[in-house]
Amino acid sequence: MIHVLAIITAKPGMREEVLGHFRANMAAVHAEDGCIEYGPAIDAEGMGRIQTPVGPDAFVVIEKWESLDALKAHGAAPHMAAYAAKTKELLASRVIHVLTPAA
Repeated sequence: MIHVLAIITAKPGMREEVLGHFRANMAAVHAEDGCIEYGPAIDAEGMGRIQTPVGPDAFVVIEKWESLDALKAHGAAPHMAAYAAKTKELLASRVIHVLTPAA
C-alpha cells in the first residue's frame, strides 16, 4: 500500500475555492483503479498546543493507494490535469509526501 499526504496551500483567502474544485474531482478519483482513500482535511479546532496547524489557507489531502502503479496512473489521469489547470493560479504551494508503511 502507498500513503500520500499532500499539503496544499492556497493563496490567501482562496482555500474554499480550491476545495470546491477538489471536491468536484473526488468522484472521478474515487472511481480510479487502486484508490482506497482520497479526501481533504483541515485543522481541527480546539486542540491547543498539541497541534501544529496547517493554517487557514491550507488543507491536507489524505490518500491511500493499492500500489505505486495506481498512484502513478492517478497522477497521469486527465481529470487530474484538468483539476491542476483550474487551481494553478489559486495555489501558493503544494508539498507531496509519498510514503510506504514502516515495517
